[in-house]
Amino acid sequence: MISFLLYQTNFIFSIVFGGGIFYNIRMAKTADLFIRLEHADLMKKLNAWDIAYHQNDSPVVDDATYDAAKKRALEIESEYPDLAKNGASTHVGAAPATKFKTYPHLVPMLSISDVFDENEVADWFNKLPNQDLFIELKVDGVSYAARYEHGVLVRALTRGSGIAGEDITENIKTIPDVPQKLSGEFPDVIEIRGEVYMLRDDFIALNAVAEKSGDKVFANPRNAAAGSLRQLNPQVTASRRLSAFGYTYGEISNRTWKTQSEYFDKLESWGFKTTRKWARHANNMDEIQAMYNDIILSRADIPFDIDGLVIKVNDVATQERMGSRANSPRWEVAYKFPAARAVTTLNGITVQVGRTGVLTPVAELEPINIGGVVVSRATLHNADEIARLDVRIGDKVTVQRAGDVIPQIIGVAERGVQTVPFEFPKKCPVCGGDVVRSDGAVAYRCVNTLGCPAQRIGELEHFVSRPGFDIDGIGTKQLELFTELEWIKSPADIFTLIPLHGDELRRMDGFGDKSVANLNAAIENARTIELARFLTAIGIPDVGKTTAKLLADNFGTLDAIRDATFDDLTTIDGIGEVMAREIVSFFHNARNIVVIDELLKYVTVKPAMRSSVKSVVSGKKVVLTGTLMKYGRDAAREILEHLGARVQSSVSAKTDIVIAGADAGSKLTRANELGITVWDESEFEHVISDAGLTDEGK
Repeated sequence: MISFLLYQTNFIFSIVFGGGIFYNIRMAKTADLFIRLEHADLMKKLNAWDIAYHQNDSPVVDDATYDAAKKRALEIESEYPDLAKNGASTHVGAAPATKFKTYPHLVPMLSISDVFDENEVADWFNKLPNQDLFIELKVDGVSYAARYEHGVLVRALTRGSGIAGEDITENIKTIPDVPQKLSGEFPDVIEIRGEVYMLRDDFIALNAVAEKSGDKVFANPRNAAAGSLRQLNPQVTASRRLSAFGYTYGEISNRTWKTQSEYFDKLESWGFKTTRKWARHANNMDEIQAMYNDIILSRADIPFDIDGLVIKVNDVATQERMGSRANSPRWEVAYKFPAARAVTTLNGITVQVGRTGVLTPVAELEPINIGGVVVSRATLHNADEIARLDVRIGDKVTVQRAGDVIPQIIGVAERGVQTVPFEFPKKCPVCGGDVVRSDGAVAYRCVNTLGCPAQRIGELEHFVSRPGFDIDGIGTKQLELFTELEWIKSPADIFTLIPLHGDELRRMDGFGDKSVANLNAAIENARTIELARFLTAIGIPDVGKTTAKLLADNFGTLDAIRDATFDDLTTIDGIGEVMAREIVSFFHNARNIVVIDELLKYVTVKPAMRSSVKSVVSGKKVVLTGTLMKYGRDAAREILEHLGARVQSSVSAKTDIVIAGADAGSKLTRANELGITVWDESEFEHVISDAGLTDEGK
């Protein structure tokens, strides 16, 4: 909204806009003032969006946002007609860019009024004097007007402001679908109007080349067509594989056709392409809606982008009698498709493996433009979602894209022929490892944590992070580089990185003698590691710092943990059956065994230090709750572990002692219910003192 200040004097309001523009408006009602302010704000946005779209070929909002703003502005103008003069009712396109020569349109190049649902179409249809209609595709491209004199192309303009357009004559001549000479019989003078567009396959190929060479990548075919057509160098336009349709006309010396459908015949006889293949006649609302529904279903099969239908009165004499409003003809409307949804074909389902081993199914779609972005993939979330939607390869599916949300399939629009339900893989599609789904879990996961290439970067990031080996100088960027060069394939390769590749590394951008020396020092410092940190680093599913410490304290050595059975693990308070199975499975996975054994050639894992301090809490299970005045939670935990206690996070019947500080809550209540010994902070301090610990010695 526009920022403003209001000063009231005798019912005259002075409005100070953010840009420093002052207005004095005598208003009968304050509500009117705010509506006018809203309209001014809408027009400011629409003008800016039009410049971005028409002049810069770089839209800043999607179609739905633009259409909603324009629709609201038109609603206000219908209620306040004085605003229409410089409002959306008279607004067409944007002023031509100054880098091009401009020429006037001898017949204004108007826009088309939009309708968005069946009721709005019916309101327009029921007022028509002639209900014989011709329905065409609304091609999502760039409008042009090509003037022919005696059958020869003499000038081509963009829509521009609708009153004047940019001279693109030399550029339009590079498009094979726009003939430079008309064939057959034609008027002495005719301005043929149509749409320049880019086939979806040509757009994808253009972006692939641009991405490879580091050039600009276009968001959609319309942007690509506009950016290609409005080039100062026609050779650039010629290299872009643009296409074009003809669909209407401007200035004309002699008209020999009586209907829009006959005009399509003329266009084709002169050498133009049209959208006749998809066009239909209609005489009632049922036929209009049937075409609308059919085209939505077949939209992805049409090789270029469309964003709706154009419904026209077929009879040209009726068109001329109906005439136009300030910016749009009365005899035609654009029936727009929903901007955030589209129907397309599900060509396949691929299963991706994420950095944590989770398998995510992805829908491979026939590319379709949704809300200004070409979508060719959408998430299917998980196996349960595939089963719920019952989507199958070959189905027509409804895809939704809202804002920046990842596109998703929301339903089956039409069942494909001879389709079968999708079977989720039982083996990892990347490494061939086993795929499991833990009890109560939604996602399937590859168990080959250390050996799966898809998990490699994520696992290596975790491996070198502070809770793990804490190797400074190796982050995501470096890991991606080293894995791409195949210098690091597994954690063990980190410890051979400098000896094997140090000389090459020193010659690379971003590295030098000093940085390589620092990295080498960090790697060397990590060659000896505590058991708990080692367990954290190797990425055992569901095992974080706390569980790693619990395992280290209970088993003491890595060998003992690797040999631990399910029963051994479940006897430890804090390790349940699901986690125990994960740990046993991890250490018995053949690939993980190879990775760990290789790693142990280069690192030393220090056994867990058992406390030599004898105290009343040695071997006891202790829970901390509430706020201790003298000790933070982490400090208290370290003291207790030094005294030989096993600190737990929750209270159970196996808990021996609960140390309760201020504001202790449910854990204290639970301890009292179970009859567990409860200490306050002073009793905790007595234990510390009895053990001979001082503040300096903690």
